[in-house]
Amino acid sequence: MKNFAEYVDFAAGLMNLPIPPEYRSGVIENFEQMTAIASLVNEFPLGPDLEIGPVFDPGQGWEIRIDPD
Repeated sequence: MKNFAEYVDFAAGLMNLPIPPEYRSGVIENFEQMTAIASLVNEFPLGPDLEIGPVFDPGQGWEIRIDPD
């Protein structure tokens, strides 16, 4: 998708999410930047010998401690 303004307007309408005019250009710019970053990940070559990793469970094997300082 190259028309980010159209996409932002359409998606905001679907979610009934008002975007104030003063933020609209920033939202569009963020979508352009996210697309550029995502393309680096999506275009990374993966070999045919790769296997799917296990499911990540952030609670497994971790203990969170909060010091009462």
